[in-house]
Amino acid sequence: MARATRHVFHLQPCENSSMSHCGYSEDAGCLKCDKDDASETHEDSLGEEAFDTINSSIVSGESIRFLVNVNLEVQPAQAVESELPGGCGLLHTSRKYLKLKNFEEEIRAHRDLDGFLDQASIILNETATSLDDVLRAMLLRLVHRPSNLEHKYKLHCNLEHLMAVLFTDAETPTEGRGKACLPSWVGRSRRGQLTFLFPFTVSSVHLLADTIQGVTATVTGVQYQQSWLCIICTSKSLIKREVCISRLLRPQNWGENCCEVRFVILVLAPPKTKSTKTATEVGRTFATMFLDINFRQKLLKTRTEEEFKEALVYQRQLLTMTDQGLNPSIKYSISSICIQKSHQLLQHKNFFPVAKGIREDFARRFPVYSLDFTDGIIGKNKAVGKYITTTLFLYFACLLPTIAFGSLNDENTDGAIDVQKTIAGQSIGGFLYALFSGQPLVVLLTTAPLALYTHVIRGICDDYNLDFNTFYACTGLWNSFFLAFYAFFNFSLIMSLFKRSTEEIIALFISMTFVLDAVKGMVKIFQKYYFGSRIINTEHISVLSLLGLGTSLNTSFHTALNTSVLASPPELDSVSNHTHEHTSRETAMLSLFIMLGTLWLSYTLYQFKKSPYLHPYMREILSDCALPISVLTFSLICCYGFREIKMSKFRYNSSESLFKIAEMQSLSLGAIGSAMGLGFLLSMLFFIEQNLVAALANAPENRLVKGTAYHWDLLLIAIINMGLSLFGMPWIHAAYPHSPLHVRALAVVEERVENGHIYETIVNVWETRLTTLGASILVGFSLLLLPNPLQWIPKPVLYGLFLYIALTSIDANQLFERMALLLKDQASYPPTHYIRRVPQRKIHYFTGLQVLQLLLLCAFGMSPVPYMKMIFPLIMMAMIPIRYKLLPRIIEAKYLDAMDAEH
Repeated sequence: MARATRHVFHLQPCENSSMSHCGYSEDAGCLKCDKDDASETHEDSLGEEAFDTINSSIVSGESIRFLVNVNLEVQPAQAVESELPGGCGLLHTSRKYLKLKNFEEEIRAHRDLDGFLDQASIILNETATSLDDVLRAMLLRLVHRPSNLEHKYKLHCNLEHLMAVLFTDAETPTEGRGKACLPSWVGRSRRGQLTFLFPFTVSSVHLLADTIQGVTATVTGVQYQQSWLCIICTSKSLIKREVCISRLLRPQNWGENCCEVRFVILVLAPPKTKSTKTATEVGRTFATMFLDINFRQKLLKTRTEEEFKEALVYQRQLLTMTDQGLNPSIKYSISSICIQKSHQLLQHKNFFPVAKGIREDFARRFPVYSLDFTDGIIGKNKAVGKYITTTLFLYFACLLPTIAFGSLNDENTDGAIDVQKTIAGQSIGGFLYALFSGQPLVVLLTTAPLALYTHVIRGICDDYNLDFNTFYACTGLWNSFFLAFYAFFNFSLIMSLFKRSTEEIIALFISMTFVLDAVKGMVKIFQKYYFGSRIINTEHISVLSLLGLGTSLNTSFHTALNTSVLASPPELDSVSNHTHEHTSRETAMLSLFIMLGTLWLSYTLYQFKKSPYLHPYMREILSDCALPISVLTFSLICCYGFREIKMSKFRYNSSESLFKIAEMQSLSLGAIGSAMGLGFLLSMLFFIEQNLVAALANAPENRLVKGTAYHWDLLLIAIINMGLSLFGMPWIHAAYPHSPLHVRALAVVEERVENGHIYETIVNVWETRLTTLGASILVGFSLLLLPNPLQWIPKPVLYGLFLYIALTSIDANQLFERMALLLKDQASYPPTHYIRRVPQRKIHYFTGLQVLQLLLLCAFGMSPVPYMKMIFPLIMMAMIPIRYKLLPRIIEAKYLDAMDAEH
């Protein structure tokens, strides 16, 4: 016996959330289902068909009241099945605030409208009254558009599918909904109610799936703009984006939030498309235009499609105007306009009075000086664990490059500046800077360019019979003099001329030098251990065969031959002298394995915070300690896992005296003049590197709040390096990428999702002096670990460290990201500010020009000629006129400013 079950569906509005700006996207409403079992009666009069009686005030939207009375005759087994969940379903509601399209900055807004105007699909005075009929008419208009004649058959076949995906019942099972996901209308009414026919069971809710509506925040809540509705849809059956606008002949009441609809905007788009070309982005363009009530009133008065298009063009012109020229009715709704730094030309008065910048730095930083020691230690929010892990990271990140460059200086200066002096200078300079600097998050370090200058000075001393320590000290004193001059006369203001793009070119160049140093070191190891023995053995055979000599040669002749005819180059001396220990290929292969292993483990642990394993706190600790763990792990593997294989280690010679002052009186006047020229070029390098790295550490996205101190820090660098020069220790300045990585290690980072792309944003940074102070003290104590156990750290581990530092430094480099766009599908482009505001072709042009500038830097900075490297700072300064004079002739200034914007 069949029985009838009465189901009542109440679709009621979810609570409105307060919104401060216009622009609203909604998916659907909330579903409440009740079941009335008391109405179970047998109705034979229904026969084989069942009729649904529906009271409906809306078929779309979010705030919905919707009553469905279902009198359905089913078989007993089917009735039992329908009773299981009570006939209820689930409806997911999602709200998302959409920023208004900025027609002044976002290039895609104009292209969306131009594309629509070229092939406009406009329906004026639509007579249909139901939403389904209006949408079907709009889809038919798109199908019969002349530009779609090639795909007319395909679009016509997919018409029902497109109608289905516009609504929420597209995802329900086939047996739970009517044909094409839409109800079939029955031409009669029962007690004044519309009647639907469902062939199977009622388990679907016929609501619009994705819409955009305008809203206004008021004291009482949110008010909807009810005269227009934007419907967006994504479907795999679409080949390109389609837009249709329909103006209804009379206002239609389609629900509580759509009581007087006159305009319907339908936006269709394929799923795989560029992030700025999605259905939501195109809908945002037209929804921003329709927010203006005056614009909608003007559209109501248009009589032809041409007048309708002219109104759209005029509205675009209004939205493109500046804030002072905006229409008052929509001025309040422009909520997110990226404010770019205005560039003002520097004048002579900016550099006076003397020491003005230093005084301002003191006034800005001194009031919060004590907080640099107490933040994270005293108070509710403590960060002791992060301080400890960051200190360990800094210790290894500073110690290992110090050892590497100390060993290089030892070779270049014949032991005048060795590893011991380099570590001592790093500890003393870092400690003083951490204690007295205005920006303690900046990390000081000796670098490869400074080692090059030291090598050049040594060569000059050898050529002209000058005392190295004295000439080195004189050059350093001139460098400190010029740096103090720059600080007192506020020369750091010149760095404001360096745009973000220029900074990123130099930053990427520095990262490339770390990679180059690692590759060069590994090449030397292979030349010495892998190819050295093969070259010697091959020459042995060839020479002996030429002389006609066999195995009867005595030992003395063998020795003479090896020392005369087969003399190896200097770098292979150890190969010929210690054949059994050093000519094994296992050393070269193990070195490659250790270097890549150090890189892999450190970077894997660095990314471990993004994995789902372990507790978040443990993941963060492992990520912060990635570098110490990888260095210790592969050093132990080398020392204990492969004891029989000799590994290349850094050079170490004990210094006779760490603190011996150079004798300045022995220099001639000509030597002092030469030292002044070298000191000036060196000061240019210091000036650019110090200010550039400080600017990268103080970048707006890092959200530092205690202020900057460029002028005072530059003066402090001059004082520190003056002392290091007198005692024959290597110079130090702000290091990239150590300083930005230090800021990142102390940052609280959140992951956010925008248009399906995950990106990280910094919430706040613990601005403290304790981490750099602790790291500098630990570096000083490392003098007690020389030569062992520090010599247990093989050179391949140092090279792996260089690769790790280079790899982590390019994570947020915009130039590298734009270079990667050349290899990506457009659908994978991230929704960054420059993607929205700049045409794609202009982006690639700009990236190509940056690459050319990068190659120019590499030509001088990586040249084998030492004196070309010495003018490298002048090449960096030459990038300022390139940016301001040359590039605007190729790319419009507004696009250059957009790509140089911070956000």
